[in-house]
Amino acid sequence: KKTSIKYTNRPSDLHDCNIYIVTVPTPVTKKNLPDLNPITKATLCISKYLKKKDIVIYESTVFPGVTEEYCAPLLERKSKLKFNVDFFCGYSPERINPGDKLHTLEKIIKIVSASNDWSLRIIKNIYGKIIKNKIYIAKNIRTAEAAKIIENTQRDLNISLINECAILFNKMNIGIFDVLKAASTKWNFLNFKPGLVGGHCIGVDPYYLTYKAKQIGIKPKVILAGRKVNNYMPTHVAKILLKNLKKKTKKKNFKIIIFGATFKENISDIRNSKILEVGKILKKKGHNIHFIDYNIQELKDHILVKKLKKNTYDGILLGVPHKRYLKMQISKLRKIAKKNHVIFDITNKYGIKKEILSL
Repeated sequence: KKTSIKYTNRPSDLHDCNIYIVTVPTPVTKKNLPDLNPITKATLCISKYLKKKDIVIYESTVFPGVTEEYCAPLLERKSKLKFNVDFFCGYSPERINPGDKLHTLEKIIKIVSASNDWSLRIIKNIYGKIIKNKIYIAKNIRTAEAAKIIENTQRDLNISLINECAILFNKMNIGIFDVLKAASTKWNFLNFKPGLVGGHCIGVDPYYLTYKAKQIGIKPKVILAGRKVNNYMPTHVAKILLKNLKKKTKKKNFKIIIFGATFKENISDIRNSKILEVGKILKKKGHNIHFIDYNIQELKDHILVKKLKKNTYDGILLGVPHKRYLKMQISKLRKIAKKNHVIFDITNKYGIKKEILSL
């Protein structure tokens, strides 16, 4: 099928464009403050080529107000054009879920918003050409920005509740997955699972929301509570593994292999991967740590093995449930382990079994 799409990294190619869609990452700094450098650079790049009647659409996750209060003024200053007179802005939050084959772009409900009715009609028409599902028109740009950031913040809080319960029940010798299996028999129970919350969305967006809250004099009491719990989980996982390894082997130092290095299953993205943090914690304690992940080619600061050797590891940590690993039988895993060993299945993908450790 013929297409007129042109891929380029030359800013000069923007000269003939009249619609610009910005999808750059919006990370946080080491102090967990919003890092708007990528979106600033993208905006400045566009401003050099901005013309009358052009529309700039932002998809990057931001706190409410960034599009109209930060990006639009920047476009005005650099282009010498007037916002909502000469050029217009829109916001349509991206809802791409890496590795998800069900909720693909054309199948999702797409939120759109714009700075005036004229640009809204154009934006809706653009996305309508590829979205087979519904186009949802938000009341305004700030509402669309808020909708995006609350989606991930809500998920972060829900997972943190289950993670905190997992920590509690572990102390009481109660299996969290046994509890969830029982609790989920109630019709309105939200069956979130415990685990490591990393990546560049759920683990980042709450910081953007609290930053804006503090700017307007609100001291949030709930939003960041989930972050504290979820940030602690790599330490919790490492503690459980080491406690059980010491009990099982009577040794002090261990050779451990971790299955999966990415921040979630079936992708190659390692940004803000919490399983890598688990490896770092174990390594700092003097243990020999190996990773295996067929989705990536190299790994900084850690040993990435390509082949599994028999009778090698004291501990096997099933960290990221890639499909390829789930096809492996427990018997095969035991072959790469030493006689006295521990298998720790963080996400419980192998099911509730006495011989396998889980959260």
